[in-house]
Amino acid sequence: MKNLKLKAARAALDMSQQDLADKVAVSRQTINAIEKGDYNPTINLCRSICKVLGKTLDELFWEEE
Repeated sequence: MKNLKLKAARAALDMSQQDLADKVAVSRQTINAIEKGDYNPTINLCRSICKVLGKTLDELFWEEE
């Protein structure tokens, strides 16, 4: 499932995939794969992404039914 919440949160901060990738120490391709739903990040990576974007795990990664 695509992670549009992550993409929206990143865009709201005017941050590119590369900017976010640099801040959480992964490749741009990893951020792209998470946003496309092709990769499930580790909990540590999720927490790092949330910290950089100022969001909670629920706000970015919890799937609503």
